[in-house]
Amino acid sequence: MMSTGFRTLVYKETLRFYKVATQTIAAPILTAMLYLLIFGHVLEGRVQVYPGVTYTAFLIPGLVMMSVLQNSFANSSSSLIQSKITGNLVFVLLTPLSHWELYSAYVIAAMVRGLAVGLGVFVVTAWFAHMSFEAPLWILVFALLGAAILGTMGLIAGIWAEKFDQLAAFQNFLIMPLTFLSGVFYSIHSLPPFWLTVSHLNPFFYMIDGFRYGFFGQSDVNPYISLGIVGAFLAVLSVLAIRLLSSGYRLRH
Repeated sequence: MMSTGFRTLVYKETLRFYKVATQTIAAPILTAMLYLLIFGHVLEGRVQVYPGVTYTAFLIPGLVMMSVLQNSFANSSSSLIQSKITGNLVFVLLTPLSHWELYSAYVIAAMVRGLAVGLGVFVVTAWFAHMSFEAPLWILVFALLGAAILGTMGLIAGIWAEKFDQLAAFQNFLIMPLTFLSGVFYSIHSLPPFWLTVSHLNPFFYMIDGFRYGFFGQSDVNPYISLGIVGAFLAVLSVLAIRLLSSGYRLRH
């Protein structure tokens, strides 16, 4: 049974981004629309990744998942770093919440934001191409796992960072490259051998490839392999995040 404190923290973290929805939800949707209009217009008719699937249709799931990942990370990381800098994090740490409850509250709120943005991106972009739903359960599973993973990574980044430029470095030099080099705009089989191997080491690739499989029933990697890798990655990150919370690393001074 969920404690009142846990529900309150989830509500606080959700309300935090909802109050500035123009910035946290509408702006990322507009950004994804611009990606679709530019890349779709330039490459439509010139690139076909899967048989019977237009490039615009191929691009839409990638943009949706990219939006889910980036905004899940942004929610938990920005919340924690702001609380640390303003000094109000102490009021969260003083509550009788367990480390598991703290972890879950931040990650659930991050997932809500990520999935809200992803749904908004899909609703807006789906008008530009015919979209099929070959395996809708896979869509849901990978969307939830992807949002949870990036929410957890955001929590870890927020714990590690002590100022905004450190958090920006984490996002710009790790999250952004992993996202853009994960097959959002292309199939990894179009890459040279070296970069093909590198792409298989990128866990973000398996999130997006598995998510895309749910729409078309086609993917670069067997979805069960992607599911195993993504699930293991989430388990490792979750253990790390909870250990950091329990140790008070950079949280208690």
